[in-house]
Amino acid sequence: MSAALSTKSNFPDPDAAYRLIVEAHRGISDEHSAALDAALVLILANHIGDLAVLRDAVTLAKRRVVDEAQAAL
Repeated sequence: MSAALSTKSNFPDPDAAYRLIVEAHRGISDEHSAALDAALVLILANHIGDLAVLRDAVTLAKRRVVDEAQAAL
């Protein structure tokens, strides 16, 4: 049985988690930044280990990207 995708913050300090990710990208090229994001996604997807949760997360992320792109038009 798979767990439901949690969309609420699970961090005691969400700002610190955000800063950690932003700082990881500081000083690297756009190409390396994209590679870092891809590696992070794969590592965290493996940690989750639940295809249904991953599928829900991919769907939600894609919807957000598409919605933002359409709003920018």
